[in-house]
Order: sequence, then structure tokens, then C-alpha cells
Amino acid sequence: MEPLDDARSTQRALTAAHLYYVQERTMEAIARELGTSRSTVSRLLAHARATGIVDIRIRSPFAAPQLLEERLAERFHVAAHVVPVSDDATEVDRLQRVAIAAAHLLRDLVKQDMTIGVAWGSTTAAISRHLVPEAVHGTTFVQLNGSGNTHTTGLLYASEILSRFAAAYGGSAQQFPVPAFFDDPRTRLAMWRERSTRRILAMQAAMDLVVFSTGSAGSRVPSHVYSGGYLETSELDELEREGVVGDVATVFFRADGSSDGITLNDRATGPSFGVLRRVPRRVCVVSGVSKLASLQGALAARLVTDLVVDEPVARALTE
Repeated sequence: MEPLDDARSTQRALTAAHLYYVQERTMEAIARELGTSRSTVSRLLAHARATGIVDIRIRSPFAAPQLLEERLAERFHVAAHVVPVSDDATEVDRLQRVAIAAAHLLRDLVKQDMTIGVAWGSTTAAISRHLVPEAVHGTTFVQLNGSGNTHTTGLLYASEILSRFAAAYGGSAQQFPVPAFFDDPRTRLAMWRERSTRRILAMQAAMDLVVFSTGSAGSRVPSHVYSGGYLETSELDELEREGVVGDVATVFFRADGSSDGITLNDRATGPSFGVLRRVPRRVCVVSGVSKLASLQGALAARLVTDLVVDEPVARALTE
């Protein structure tokens, strides 16, 4: 099988993609024109899709997803993107499909000289694996909240997610090397006065776009903050007593979107909802109806401008 030479693969992939998708030539005809094999043409087309030369968009002939998007937009004042997923799909498959859709949406939203906040978690990790590479000048990706706990610094987990985003867009990554939760609220206040920390907080205050999911203790695909050793049993019990339904970047909220008076938020390192609401574009990505309550809380808190969800979640929201 003829190998693809990195020095000329992009140009050949561009030519093959134009012949195939625009001129509607067959692979056999393209192979003859390029003087290569049909299998190499297939690999060139795959390369074109993987590198973003070709962006395939599917318009469903059925009205259901579009109708759901319109209803969500009208009810919650968000730009909704509903991903067709069958009701019997596994939770893992559902997450992957929604993550792919979100990755393609981000390709349209990420522009040059943007500062983009990324919350670590199971959903953003899945998105990071499906990003469509495209060099965008001057992009900076900043970690929204700390990732350390009593068992691990969390730096490797969070940095892998952040690094994939930075690599996909040719940007830089800025980690936030603090715990997810401080033991004492006074420690956070002291840390927030440090110049190194203030630099990260200033970047967060200037964000143009944020990407996050909602955390939920009852999610069938476990939310990392609940399954990764970040919370003690006593803290989970406390959250339940305080009526917490979920979190965004380790800041917890109730069903009505309120976050005041929740004890653990005084020790959390995620940005306040006031900071998040000032960000022009706030992309929330959720799969699985087990996260419905946490998503409803985030919508009630007005944290979302762009919503990517699977079809069952969209139906449940509109009902």
C-alpha cells in the first residue's frame, strides 16, 4: 500500500476531496488521475476529513431534531444543537456521539485571539478526543478549576484534556495548579491574593468562550468530581441536605439555579457564576437523561448560551 508523505499529503488530500465531493468523480477515476491506487484515494479522503479540509454536515429529512432545537431555543433562550441518538443506545455510545457533535460545533466557534475556558470532566475529555484540527492564531485555553485532591494532584488528567484542545487549534494551555477544593475557605482567600493565582483569575475574567458539562452524582456515566475521590461521604451528605442537584466546574447549585449558601462553594476553586455569565459564549454539553436535573439547574442559573444534547435529553427538557 502506498504510504502518505506528510510533505504533500495535505495538497493531495485537497485535490482528492475536490474531485470526489465537488466534481463527484469515482475513486477509480481519481486514482487514475492521480496515478495512485484506490486504497490510497480512500486514505486521502479520510485524511481530508480528519484534518478539517472536508467538513461533513448531515441535514436530517425528519423534523424532530429541528423542532426540538426550536422549542429549546424558545423556552431557554439558547442556541440548541440536538444530536439524533436512539433511546436504546448505551450511555458510552451516547456520550461519544454528543462529544463528536460538540467538537464540530467548536470548530465554528473558536476564533483567533480568543481566551477559552475548559472545565475538566468525563464529557470534556470525550470532546477533546474528537476535536477537528485547525490552526487558529492566538488562542489560549485556560483551566477553569483546580484538579487536585487528597489522592492525586489531578494535573495529568486535567492537562491531557487542556493539551488536546491547545494542540488541535495550535494554541497555548494554561493550567490552574490548585486543589479542586481547599480544606479551609481562608486558604482559598489567601491563595486568591497570590500574584500567580491572580494571573489565572484575570485570564478567566477575560474569557470569550467556555466549554463545560454539568456534574451530577446520579449520572450513569460517573461525573469525575463525584467518582474521582474529590468528595468525602460527609460532603456528599451535606450537598444533599442543601438541595444540590449538580455543579459546573466544581461550583454547586440547586434546582432553581441558586448557588448561594452552599457550604462547599466557599472552598471550591471554580469560577463564580457571575464570572461565567459575563462570558459571551458558554457551551454546555450533556448526554444522558440521568443528568437532566443538573442540566435544568444550569439553565435556571443562566449559565448556558449554546447547548449540545442528545435527542432523549432534548425531549425530556421540552416536556
